[in-house]
Formats: sequence, C-alpha cells, structure tokens
Amino acid sequence: MRGALCLTALLALTATPVVAQTHEERLDQLEARITRLEDLNAIERLQKAYGYFVDEGQWTRLSGLFADDATLEIGGKGIFLGRKRVLEYMQTAFGAEGAKDNVLAQHMQFQPIADVSPDGKTGWVRSRAFVMSNAGWGLPLYENEYKKGEDGVWRISRLTGPFTMYTNWDGWGKNALNNTWPDKFDPPPDLPPSTVYLTYPAYYIVPFHYPNPVTGEPFVPDRGEVDPYQPPPRTPEQVQSLTVGRLAEGTHSIAHPPRD
Repeated sequence: MRGALCLTALLALTATPVVAQTHEERLDQLEARITRLEDLNAIERLQKAYGYFVDEGQWTRLSGLFADDATLEIGGKGIFLGRKRVLEYMQTAFGAEGAKDNVLAQHMQFQPIADVSPDGKTGWVRSRAFVMSNAGWGLPLYENEYKKGEDGVWRISRLTGPFTMYTNWDGWGKNALNNTWPDKFDPPPDLPPSTVYLTYPAYYIVPFHYPNPVTGEPFVPDRGEVDPYQPPPRTPEQVQSLTVGRLAEGTHSIAHPPRD
C-alpha cells in the first residue's frame, strides 16, 4: 500500500511543471497581446487617416500626423525633412488648404500589412493606394514607419510612397507617364531621392519590411538590369535587354538600420 502511494506521489510530481505560470504572469502576457493588437490597429488607422486628409486637402491636419523629425518621400521628388517641411510640400505642390470646387483628389488605400517591433515602440505598414485626380491616375505603394511617442501616441516617422504607375485619363495602356523628379515642381526637396527607379511599363519592387510569413525567408528581388517591356527576370532575354533601370537591393529589411 505504501509503495502504491509513493508511486502515485512520484507520478504527480513528474506531471507537475517545474515552474508553474502564475496568474500575474498570465495577466502580463494577455496585457502584452492586447497592447500589441491596439498598436497594430492604431498605426493602420493613422495611415488611413492620412489618405482621407489627402482627399480633402487638409494639409495642416495631415502634417499633424507626423513626428517632428519625420521624413516624407513621394514618387521621385526627393526627401523632405521634418513636419514643417511636410506641410510646406503639401501646401505648395497641391494648393491651398481645403477641398475645392471642380477638383478631384481621391486617395484610396488597400491591402495594409502592419507590424510592431517587440518593444512596442516602432511600427511599419506596407499598403497599396490608388489615386484618382484631375491630372489622371496613380498607383503608389507605401512602406512606412511609425513611432510611439512618450505620450503613447503613434505618429508617422517615415512616409515612403514610390509610384508604380502614373498616367493621364487616356490610361496606362496608351499613355504611361514618367516618374517625378526633384525639380519637376516646387518646393525643392531637402535631399535627393533615396532610390532612382522607373515607373510602368518598367517595374520597381519596393523592399518588404517583413519576411515571408510562412517560411520566414527574406524577399530577394531580381537584381539584374531591366527593360521597360521586360521579359521575366533572369531569362536570357532579360539579360540581353537594354539597360534603363535597376531594382533595389531587397535582402536587407528597411525595418532595420542600414548596414555598415
């Protein structure tokens, strides 16, 4: 009888975890998960708010979404440094504050993929936008960075919007337009473009801030030269094509600091 009791006690000990999770630890884990979900929702809402402010020409409200030391780079125009320069760019390039009669500027955003760093202080969103305006159509792809301030509020720290395509109302099948450049219109940028690339019918793959969600492998784009009417990457035809553009190196996540 005593032997059976000892065996039962031994089995109970071996079945009990060495370190049991306390209620406080479980609550801490749940709080961390809730905070992460709230952060993901906050940065996605922040990016969507940016699009709606563009729609109605709300440049002052739009600039308020940015951190003091934020950067903005749209198309091939170049880089603008700081919240004040973001406001100057919007007011100079796109006209006075407010919606206007006979002006169409719809900035529709789709396919957001949001991420937050383990420490909860930095976030990223990759999203697609479709722009419809009096001037024509545009298709930018955003890879943006966000910072949570000491006040707990998320703000845009880097807005990067390379354009895949520009066209007028004839459409991209008939009249694909060139990318913008630093002196195409005022104001001049503070820094030149971070990457020189071509819009449709050429292609430029914006590096992903995240790896493949299934395999964990980083996205590695084709690094060869490409033609505006390019054949598939790494084919003999592509290798022999005319040199008019280059894809950016994508093995280094833009969510991490530059390599030395």
